[in-house]
Amino acid sequence: MDYRNYPDVGLFEDGLRDFNIELNDLQKQQFADYYELLVQWNKVINLTAITKYPEVIQKHFLDSLSIVKIYKPTAEKILDIGTGAGFPGIPVKIAFPATQIVLLDSLNKRVHFLEEVIKTLSLSKINAVHGRAEEFGRNKTYRESFDLCVSRAVANLSTLSEYCLPFARKNGYFIAYKSGKAMEELTMSKNAVKILGAEFIKTEHFTIPGTDMERALILIEKKSMTPEKYPRGAGKPEKCPL
Repeated sequence: MDYRNYPDVGLFEDGLRDFNIELNDLQKQQFADYYELLVQWNKVINLTAITKYPEVIQKHFLDSLSIVKIYKPTAEKILDIGTGAGFPGIPVKIAFPATQIVLLDSLNKRVHFLEEVIKTLSLSKINAVHGRAEEFGRNKTYRESFDLCVSRAVANLSTLSEYCLPFARKNGYFIAYKSGKAMEELTMSKNAVKILGAEFIKTEHFTIPGTDMERALILIEKKSMTPEKYPRGAGKPEKCPL
């Protein structure tokens, strides 16, 4: 379906202006095609509880693109951990096509969906990988090789940091997408971030355009190599946060 025929397409246009993001017609159509695939595949596998076009625009697409509030991607090598249905990685790739992106998810069915999205949208320099962060974080191909790691996964910040920071290169970054009330998590995760060789840089609080959805983006910089024993084995970062 042509993106211009969606009755609520103005919501997307308004949000993009708020973020100072300019997309051409091809990119806008890629977002529309992505939405169609999301709804189609969601009938077969559980990708998201959010399927109405306005909500997908606001709670998935614009939420993913809100990264620009704290860091504007250019041509970085980015890892999206626990990407699920491709958020935030695919919207970031569409909006910033020079980026190189790896989408990591632990469910193979979701990876098949992501591969279909990549193929249908004719995206390049992006691939979806099936696996767990605890395992891939010890793989030399992936460990400490990314400029930026991002995650919208639902986990406390200490756990997310152990999953994500081993992938970031020295002087690279980890950005966590959090709800607006993230101050307690920031305090509780200071020890974990330090142990993993990183430090907090800043936090941006805002609301997603057109909604009352409060959001916080947390920027963490990798200052030194992560000790080899991290990430710990499957399940441990979640059961026993640092």
